[in-house]
Amino acid sequence: MNKSDFVKTIKEVGGYSEKKEAEKALDSVVASIHKVLKENESVELVGFGKFENALQKGKEGIIPGSNPKKKYKTEDKYVPKFKPGKSLKDEVAKIKVKKK
Repeated sequence: MNKSDFVKTIKEVGGYSEKKEAEKALDSVVASIHKVLKENESVELVGFGKFENALQKGKEGIIPGSNPKKKYKTEDKYVPKFKPGKSLKDEVAKIKVKKK
């Protein structure tokens, strides 16, 4: 589902009269989550999930196929992470798997 389709869903579910209102609501939520994560804090929506930053440790390795062997090293960094809540996990688990 792309953003336009999602905005239509928000309009229906949220009871918005215009698509622009639904799009503004979505943009506000996304911008707010973005702002909170930039401040290295988390957003927890009970039942839905938690948006937070996770520390990703730096790595060292060898670039495959390089001759002579070239090494690389990355630094530690924060990456955004989403952890779904229990009720969301339960609802998704109810989806039937289609057999081919």
